[in-house]
Amino acid sequence: MSNSPVESNQLAPIEPDQFAPAGQMAVAPVAGPSTAVGKPRKATTRKSLVQELLETVLLTVLLFGVAKFSVQNFQVDGVSMVPTLQNNEMILVDKVSYHFSNGLPSRGDIVVFHAPPKTNQVGRDFIKRVIGLPGDVISVKLVAADGGKNHVFVNGRMLSETYIREAPFDTYPEQCIGHFKTCIGDRVPANSVFVMGDNRNSSFDSRMWGYVPKGNIIGRALISYWPYDHIALIRGQFVYAK
Repeated sequence: MSNSPVESNQLAPIEPDQFAPAGQMAVAPVAGPSTAVGKPRKATTRKSLVQELLETVLLTVLLFGVAKFSVQNFQVDGVSMVPTLQNNEMILVDKVSYHFSNGLPSRGDIVVFHAPPKTNQVGRDFIKRVIGLPGDVISVKLVAADGGKNHVFVNGRMLSETYIREAPFDTYPEQCIGHFKTCIGDRVPANSVFVMGDNRNSSFDSRMWGYVPKGNIIGRALISYWPYDHIALIRGQFVYAK
């Protein structure tokens, strides 16, 4: 490729916030049988309070465990997803839903994943948009009818990408330069996905280092929650041009 990558969108994982202790349960102590003559009510009350405290602690631990397993927050580091996500934006990632879809996302999903070995950044987490699934053929070709701009094609059909910052400068694969009709593209292998950043000319993505194994995928970007003026659901977008 003629352009060197600018941003890799490393994500800094953040430990989930601790839950604040839940309030005490409003359960009145139940009076015992009248046969317990002279049994002080105070003892029954004390036992009830201890029981409520244990229930509160157990509930807090349970909720914390469920939240940590299902959702994780990350901070976006870099500009490769501009304009969809900004540098330093805080997001919540759904780590559960892909377990019910064979581990694979949908086209257009924005996903967080462990950087594959070919990135030479193992140990870091990236965020990109899914463009191709296993078996899809991906190419970036010049479209003369659109002023000579390059467009992304999936299985021979051009995408309508209103979410990108600008059209990509380079074709993909490189042999597609000037060969629109004969450009075949690359086929995504089994159990992998092809990803790109929305800031196509400042993104270090599958065009440079290949595919993301599905086992590397942490989850789907779900909500942007910081800064406050960016609070929104993060929706996947994938539309073919008409």
